[in-house]
Amino acid sequence: MGSDIGVYGLGVMGKNLALNLAEHGFTVAVYNRSKEKTDALLEEKGALPIRGYDAIETFVTHLHAPRRIFIMVQAGTATDDVIQSLLPYLTSGDVLIDGGNAYFHDTERRAKALEAKGIHFLGLGISGGETGARFGPSLMPGGSLRAYTSVASILEAIAAQYEGHPCVAYLGEGGAGHYVKMVHNGIEYADMQLIAEVYHLLKHSLKTTSDFLASIFETWNQGELSSYLIEITARILRVKDPESGEPLVDRILDRAQQKGTGRWTAQEALEQGVPLSVISEAVFARVLSALKEDRLRAASILQPAVLKDELPQTMSSEDIKTWTLTLHEAFIAAKMIAYAQGFNLLKRAGEVYQWKLPLRDIASIWRAGCIIRARLLNDIVRIYDDPTFQDHLLLAPYFVERLQTAIPYLRHAVRYAVSIGLPVPALSAALSYYDSLRAAYLPANLIQAQRDFFGAHTYERIDRPGSFHTDWEAADTHGSHID
Repeated sequence: MGSDIGVYGLGVMGKNLALNLAEHGFTVAVYNRSKEKTDALLEEKGALPIRGYDAIETFVTHLHAPRRIFIMVQAGTATDDVIQSLLPYLTSGDVLIDGGNAYFHDTERRAKALEAKGIHFLGLGISGGETGARFGPSLMPGGSLRAYTSVASILEAIAAQYEGHPCVAYLGEGGAGHYVKMVHNGIEYADMQLIAEVYHLLKHSLKTTSDFLASIFETWNQGELSSYLIEITARILRVKDPESGEPLVDRILDRAQQKGTGRWTAQEALEQGVPLSVISEAVFARVLSALKEDRLRAASILQPAVLKDELPQTMSSEDIKTWTLTLHEAFIAAKMIAYAQGFNLLKRAGEVYQWKLPLRDIASIWRAGCIIRARLLNDIVRIYDDPTFQDHLLLAPYFVERLQTAIPYLRHAVRYAVSIGLPVPALSAALSYYDSLRAAYLPANLIQAQRDFFGAHTYERIDRPGSFHTDWEAADTHGSHID
C-alpha cells in the first residue's frame, strides 16, 4: 500500500502538482496542516491514486523507500518548519524537494544541513502557475545530483513538453535551481513591464478601443513576438466588466504587487556587478505604482511641461500601421536586451558559485510550461547550440543583426514617450543599456577623478599601467579651496 511520492502542502500549486503526478500514474500521498484541504482534494481526485493522511508520521512512513517528498508551502520560515517536522521520520537516502519560490541562499543552507544528516535536497523552481503545475510546468531542479537522479523520471513525466522533450534539466548543486527560477522571474518582471509600457503608448496615441488594442497583440502573437504573455495580454484586453460593460482592465487599480523574486534578482545583480537595468527598472516601476496616493497628489501639483505631440491627432490607417510597426520593433529590441541581461547574470552566477549553469538547457526548458515562454527562446537555444559561443548574447550575430534593424524604432518610441511625458522606464533602460554597452568611451573617467579627489581612491591611466593618485588641491592652481 506504499505511495511513490509525497506532497506536503495543498495550496493551489501543491494540489495541482499532486493531481499532475497522479494523472501520470504515480501513487501520491498528500498531507496538509489544514485537514479541510486534504479532504477537498480527496473529493476532487476521482479515481486518481491519491491518498490523504492526517498525521505527518503516517504520511511519511507510508512512502516507498527512498522516500521522496515535495514541499509545497510558502517560502521562508514555513519551509524550515516543515523540514523540521519531517526529519524525525526520515532516514538516510530520502529526498526532500522544495518546490516553493525559495531564496537561493536559503536553499544552499538547507542542502548543506540535510546532506550532513544523509538526506538529499532539491531546490526545484516551478514555473507556469496553477495551470502549469496541473498540466505541465517548466521545472528547474538544483541540488544533490543523487537526489535529482532518483526523481528524474518523475519530473520528466510531469513537466511540460516542447516538441517531445520534457522541459526539465539538472542545473547544478546547491541553490542553482532556485537561482535560475529567480532570474526567470526577473525576466518575467521585465517582459510584463515592457508589454505594459507598449500598451500604454498604444492606448495614449491611438485613442482607440480595447478590442482594437487586443487585435494588435493578437497579430503580434502570430509572429516574432509570439509568447505566453502577449497571448494573455490580448485575451485580457477583450474581457468586459460584467457590471459596466467597459473593458475590465480599465476597472483595475493601477497598483502592481510583487512577491520578492524580482527584487532578489536586482539585488543579486548588484552583488555580482552585472548591469540588469531593464529588470531593475521593472521592479522599481512596481514599487512606484504602489505609491498611488503619492502619485495622485503629485499629479495635481507637478506639471507635465511637454513638447508638442508629434503624432497626428487623427491617424490614418497608414499612420496606425506605421506607428504599430514602430512599437512592435521597439518591443522586440527591448525584449532581446532584457533576456540578454538575464542570461548574462546567469553566466556570471555559474562562474561565481561554480555551478556551470547550462545556458542552452535553461533556454530550452523555458520554451514551454513557464510564464516567459516565447519564440525568442528558440533563437537563444540556437545561439547556445554552438558550444564555442561564450559571449554576451547581444554580441551573437543574430542579436547584432536583428537589433541593427530594431534599435532605431526603440529610439523613436522612447523619444516620443519622453516628449509627451509618458513614463517608459523599462524601454528607456533597455536603450540606455544598449548605448552604454556599445560605447567605446563612457564618462567614468571623470567619476574616477572625483573619487580620487575626495577619497584618494586612485585611478588608472590610459597610457601606462598601475594605480595613480593626484593631490588635486595642490594641482588646482586656478580654483578656490574646497572644504
